[in-house]
Amino acid sequence: MSRKALRLIPALVLVFVFVVGALPTSAQQPVKVVWFIGLGTGGQPEQQEMQNKVVEQFNATHDDIELEIVVADYDVARDTLSTLIASGDSPDIVGPVGNTGANAFAGNWLDLEPLVEKTGYDLSQFPQAAVDFYRTPEGLVGLPFATFPSFLWYRPALFDEAGLPYPPAAYGEPYADGDPWDMDKLREVAMQLTVDANGYDATEPEFDPENIVQWGFTIQWSDPLGVPTLFGAGHVYDGQGNAVMPEHFRTAWKWIYDGIWKDHFMPNDAQVGSDLLGAGNPFASGNVAMATTHLWYTCCIADTEWQAAAIPSYNGKVTAKLHADTFRILKTSKNPEAAFEVLTYLIGEASLDLLSVYGGMPAREADRAAFFENLNQKYTQGVNWQVVMDSLNYPDIPSHESWMPNFNKAQDLLRNFVTLYGSTPGLDMDAELDKLVADLQAVFDEVK
Repeated sequence: MSRKALRLIPALVLVFVFVVGALPTSAQQPVKVVWFIGLGTGGQPEQQEMQNKVVEQFNATHDDIELEIVVADYDVARDTLSTLIASGDSPDIVGPVGNTGANAFAGNWLDLEPLVEKTGYDLSQFPQAAVDFYRTPEGLVGLPFATFPSFLWYRPALFDEAGLPYPPAAYGEPYADGDPWDMDKLREVAMQLTVDANGYDATEPEFDPENIVQWGFTIQWSDPLGVPTLFGAGHVYDGQGNAVMPEHFRTAWKWIYDGIWKDHFMPNDAQVGSDLLGAGNPFASGNVAMATTHLWYTCCIADTEWQAAAIPSYNGKVTAKLHADTFRILKTSKNPEAAFEVLTYLIGEASLDLLSVYGGMPAREADRAAFFENLNQKYTQGVNWQVVMDSLNYPDIPSHESWMPNFNKAQDLLRNFVTLYGSTPGLDMDAELDKLVADLQAVFDEVK
């Protein structure tokens, strides 16, 4: 029927609209939900393969929703997402993302509570504390998905070669010689495991720091404020508008700086980027004896020549910084209900598949046995997963991922500071730390 005829017969228009409205959903175009990946993990080839598989499985079983992936490189993901939001072409779901990545977009996350209530989604499947972790002044901005304890990774073969006992397999145990397993002992052992091309270690006078072929220790892939938490939890923002530098942070950064440039048991930035250290993946290169990082690092180490141990203490206290990732929905989503259905699929039916490549321990305690069994198939050496789980007992509170004013600019300052000390010998670290506090204060003041 022509449009002219329809205008002449209004009653038929009502019938036409009624009939179209009554068409089954399957006859309509599916709603598109865009999933943005890049603010956290998810960019490795193995991860992308699994993510694509998860999308294919979802689309094969849903006629009403079409799930689509957008993957941005981690180094540009923040800027990419900012541009998409500003242009009005924002995605619906973002993740997996931790607190640091999420804080960069504070104020943009949808409160999920109304959708939980509307759909009757069962929150009791998670520990209550895990749910409360995502309750903020903005509302319930996420649902529990993955936790990533940090722990000490080490290479038994390098200890055997040096004739040294392994690090303690459980928290509270001393080193094999009876000394406390603390940061001083870590330094001592790491120097004995740092070797030059002539076979001398870093404790020997003949040691050549210009020709190191094996290092004793590194902090693998940490965000800036995660670095000093080996010496205790803390933050550079006091919650009242002031930039601060906790004394144990100052001690930690000077310890690390000396470890790089004076004692030489930690690689500098140029060495980390070398082929000898895996072009930026030092522990996986096989030429670093010990590293601290999170469980998510299983994404990026394929060999089975490593083992897990306890993080050392400082002043009698252990701090094992903790990461937790989830998926979030942006307030700008045009289809929040469809996005919520996808989100619950990702943290539900697809969760074990995704966690197998993300390396995250399931928030659901009932899923953890299956998760570690999957990892045992990849790592056949018999990893000490108990010490990994026990690391959950030593989280950094306050978290190194806590919010601070002018978050993105403050993060850039901290990243620049880490690059400075990792690439520049001869610094006065006290002066540089004082300057960092002053620079952070100026950035905080910009948004007062």
